Amino acid sequence: MKKYDLTSGNITLQMIQLSLPLIMGNILQQLYNTIDALVIGRYAGQTEFAAIGIAGSVMNLFLFAIVGACTGISVIFSQQYGMKDMNGFRHEHFLALISGLMITIFGSLGGVFLLPHILRIIQTPSQLFPHVKNYLVIILLGLPAAFLYNLYNSLLRAIGKTGASLLVLACSVCVNMFLDVLFIEKLRLGIAGAAFATVLAEILSAVLCIIYLRIAFPDLIFHRSDCRMNKYLFLKTIRYGMVTGLHQSGLYIGKLLVQGAVNTGGPELITAYTATTRIEGFANSFGDSGSAATSVMVGQNYGAGKKQRIQKIFRKSLLLLFLLGILSSVIMYISAGAAAGFLIGNPNSAACGQAKMYLRIIAVFYPFCFTGNTFAGYFDGSGRVSVPFVGAISHISLRVILSWIFVSEFGLNAVAVSTGIGWILVNIFWGIVKLKKKN
Repeated sequence: MKKYDLTSGNITLQMIQLSLPLIMGNILQQLYNTIDALVIGRYAGQTEFAAIGIAGSVMNLFLFAIVGACTGISVIFSQQYGMKDMNGFRHEHFLALISGLMITIFGSLGGVFLLPHILRIIQTPSQLFPHVKNYLVIILLGLPAAFLYNLYNSLLRAIGKTGASLLVLACSVCVNMFLDVLFIEKLRLGIAGAAFATVLAEILSAVLCIIYLRIAFPDLIFHRSDCRMNKYLFLKTIRYGMVTGLHQSGLYIGKLLVQGAVNTGGPELITAYTATTRIEGFANSFGDSGSAATSVMVGQNYGAGKKQRIQKIFRKSLLLLFLLGILSSVIMYISAGAAAGFLIGNPNSAACGQAKMYLRIIAVFYPFCFTGNTFAGYFDGSGRVSVPFVGAISHISLRVILSWIFVSEFGLNAVAVSTGIGWILVNIFWGIVKLKKKN
């Protein structure tokens, strides 16, 4: 087990080793999303292509909550792993699995029941309604599979095995794409085939994670003696999971509200913003991966009681992500025109001009986005999950308010500046909180 112990050794090297598979995984996931959409558009038709775009907004709200909740649970895993408390780790494994499945099943059934109302609230066009509903019913009923995959992915990440989680994701993506073609092109199942492919790939991912754990880390699999209630640990699991789940879903809702503000500007503004979100998604994968790596390292060392090493991890992470933020900023600024033109297809269009200006403005603020990831990872890893939640919700709320006020006059420039101001203020907030109470 020493090989995967992050409580000693070269911090910079360990952070890079943890981050690289996470970055590759994020890029791979984005590549899959693009290919998935292309398969549907090519073989199912434009109606179902449009339908999956609407369905994705609803689906992501549930998935972000699950991913966020598992992030909170991974903090407990990493802390116990750092303490070398394998009994506690197995006990948490059992409690997280049972409580998470129960909540997910409840949310799944509730989502199916409320689905028609949700689709009417978001004003789903009548011709797309049945397609969107068919897709989401399958996805919602398959949410327990999504929870299992994300739980075990978080467990692997907590013990430093990000490379193993990357291989599982790669297998899942390949299977998903194969099933997409099989179900949509060959069997003519349409958009329902895409949903079945997604659920089956998630089931496979969860099974692969469990098999790997049984082979490589059998002492982390809970036994009959671990299957008991512990009120303190149970409530801690629920609290961490709920806070980080609300964190992620809240951010997503905020982004939907920003999209709503952009939608008031007409087709050109919508096209421009759609292109910039794709580019930002790629850039943000680096910062998000750095945050996850920081959380794992801080969590293990928090469990081991190594306070001085935690501060070293924070400083190393802050420096590395700041430098990476500057590099991303320069690349985004220089390539803004080319990237926007490639995605939009017409580099001389007004939409491309808007996207280019947005990217160049927001590029100036990107170092603050990346350093914010260090703070979020640091607080999560040390168990103070409410601090990133408060900061992120405050940031996204400010971004929504300023965007709605100024987008009609200044277009996407208002969204870019609003986002940048939010990043700066949340860094200041997190910095003050950290100074007040050092681990």
